[in-house]
Amino acid sequence: MTLPPAFQDWFAKQGWQPHPHQLQLLAATGDSLLIAPTGGGKTLAGFLPSLVDLQDGARSGSVHTLYVSPLKALTADIGRNLARPVADLALPIRVEDRTGDTGATQRRRQRVDPPGILLTTPESLALMLSYPEAPTIFGGLRRVVLDELHALAESKRGDQLMLCLARLRGLAPDLRVTGLSATVEDAQALADFMSGSKPVHVINADPGPEPDIAMLPTAQPAPWSGGGGHYAIPEVLQAIRQARTTIVFINTRAQAELFFQALWAANDDNLPIGLHHGSLSHESRARVEAAMAAGELRAVVATGSLDLGIDWGAVDLVIQIGAPKNVKRLVQRIGRANHRYNAPSKARIVPANRFEQIECVAALQAVQARDLDGDPRGPGPLDVLCQHILLTACTAPFDAETLYAEVATAGPYRELARADFDACLDFAATGGYALRAYDRWQRLMLRDGLWRLRDPRAARLLRMNVGTIVEAEMVRVRLRGRGGAPLGEVEEAFAASLTPGDSFLIGGRVVRMDAMRDMVIEVTPDPRQQPKIAVYSGVKLAMSTQLAHRVLALIGDPARHAGLAPDTRAWLSLQARVSSLPEPGLLLSESFPHAGRWHFALYGFAGRNAMQTLGLLLTREMEDEGLGPLGFLSTDYALLIWSMDPVSDPRPLLAAERLRAGLGDWLGENAVMKRTFRNVATVAGLIQRNMPGLRKTGRQATFSSDILYDTLRKYDPNHLLLRVTADEADRGLVDFGRIEEMLARSPRREHRMLDRVSPLAAPLLLEVGKIPIRGEGRERLAQIEADALMREAGLETVA
Repeated sequence: MTLPPAFQDWFAKQGWQPHPHQLQLLAATGDSLLIAPTGGGKTLAGFLPSLVDLQDGARSGSVHTLYVSPLKALTADIGRNLARPVADLALPIRVEDRTGDTGATQRRRQRVDPPGILLTTPESLALMLSYPEAPTIFGGLRRVVLDELHALAESKRGDQLMLCLARLRGLAPDLRVTGLSATVEDAQALADFMSGSKPVHVINADPGPEPDIAMLPTAQPAPWSGGGGHYAIPEVLQAIRQARTTIVFINTRAQAELFFQALWAANDDNLPIGLHHGSLSHESRARVEAAMAAGELRAVVATGSLDLGIDWGAVDLVIQIGAPKNVKRLVQRIGRANHRYNAPSKARIVPANRFEQIECVAALQAVQARDLDGDPRGPGPLDVLCQHILLTACTAPFDAETLYAEVATAGPYRELARADFDACLDFAATGGYALRAYDRWQRLMLRDGLWRLRDPRAARLLRMNVGTIVEAEMVRVRLRGRGGAPLGEVEEAFAASLTPGDSFLIGGRVVRMDAMRDMVIEVTPDPRQQPKIAVYSGVKLAMSTQLAHRVLALIGDPARHAGLAPDTRAWLSLQARVSSLPEPGLLLSESFPHAGRWHFALYGFAGRNAMQTLGLLLTREMEDEGLGPLGFLSTDYALLIWSMDPVSDPRPLLAAERLRAGLGDWLGENAVMKRTFRNVATVAGLIQRNMPGLRKTGRQATFSSDILYDTLRKYDPNHLLLRVTADEADRGLVDFGRIEEMLARSPRREHRMLDRVSPLAAPLLLEVGKIPIRGEGRERLAQIEADALMREAGLETVA
């Protein structure tokens, strides 16, 4: 296929020339994966074959092209961008989106009269495929475009999408799939992820010029601890003044709210600055997106909600507040600036504290070396497969052999064992051995050789709980009064801490809680009050393994310290004189007295989740050894434990086999496992959060899942969901694999007994997030305090 004359003329009128990779994709005869930099026209490249196909109205009554993206906002942006060539070329095409924001009337119409091009998300696609009309809607499907595929591949949403893609290939065997990605460390692995039974051709576009990326110079040095970056507000404002449009990225929603408020307080020029994150209302986010598209904002403070390809050509500067924790994330965010091909992106980084100053330098070096990070993907998760089986039954009765063969064509499930598929089918049908006596989990039955819903009315409940995103329960916030404007959402736990009259921060505004009715908080603006900060899910991001290795190598080599700020160099130099510097191959730890307690610092550089798990395991071991641990704190870089007695030799405590044994004992009753089980059970369909006419609160769901977890552990310890939970915890919240990796890469051990806190440990004492340990040490401490009080009162301690 070549570019028709009408399209050549259209390109010329825009002042464009087709890029080579756009023409390559147009000529491709099979499935393709395009790797192109931001601004390289990859989305247009993905749609060009469809637009050329459809120029003569050649389509049946089904969807011709399906576009899937990770973000609802991205589908809306793509819809706006597609409207231009469709109108200019007078193409007889209807382009519509289908997301959670699409109205019920339009959703119903799309099932009987689908548009030529449908823009959607993985969750909405899974929902559409669950309706009996799915073969009609997608039977004539010719092309599928998977945008920002690398982002989807990093979560269960990608696994769900690949199962849906396998279904689409069964409904429309001749369809062609195009994956689009701007940031990828292993193109072939991503191609294997999206491939079915056919090979995927990888097209690599010219990566474009090197980005203009550097640290933002600030008058004040980065503080010793904290994550807000507020010390750099004057310099950030000055950078915003000098740029046309700026995106200020911050890793968490809570930090974004606080930084936005601080930025506004210092914004004496009244520059128009917006706020964008996932907990704001759809209306609020849409207003900001429209204002950015119209060039009405000078800056927007955002989280990961704007990481992906919304095309705002006016953006010429990106500022990252806080360490990115992941090189790919940093590259993705840099690409938001100068959304034009062959123009360098400009970005500035503001570390939030001294440790992050080192991490930011290491990340910059990785970007310059084009050394992206990423861990190998595991096999497709079985809880997602359980949901897929149940949704398949909603569509129509199915044959198990046929479905297994179809699922095995999905990239993540290519190695799926038949025994695991059968276990998922058994769970979907009966709930598993320990639960099969309960009617509520008897959902499928076998009749005439086909599996079908036992009660067709169950389809509604299953469809209401589609998806793999399991977040903390959110409570809506709106302005008080009839028809009060929605402001966004806060976590249920935060809402429970509020009483009428309390003020908190949402959408950059201070509001006062007036009442809570029907899971909605009604508020009144109250800028005079000092607010609490809303607590949002996803508060912490763990540093990637590859970036952690780079940080450790940078710290451990004084010859490379020249690239660090002078105050950071002096800090590390003092650490080298007083104790030692962590370095590759060496696991450094220290013991020192401080404030009447002994402290043990371990510099593991294994990421926040792994270091927290290590803290829980080591304090248990210290309790067994009679050292009286009192509490601990973990960061991406280090672990700090305080106790009654010192750790003089940590080597026995850090034996890998001892830690693994302790992990098994600890996990059984641990809240982390119960939380992981709740997430797995929700995805698999064992627990329904959404019910007709109501929605379970987070506390209700937790109560239900805890009972189920304890029941299965007692009566069915080999239950499928317990196996999935153990695997999930090991890779995610517990991340024990990174502890083992830390021990394996550090064969040399060095422990320093110091007479005072070390320079490297000092910032740890200032961090928030300390976790107390309730044990023998706390009892000893209470006894010491009681003895001191009795002496002060002139009384003898009674034995």
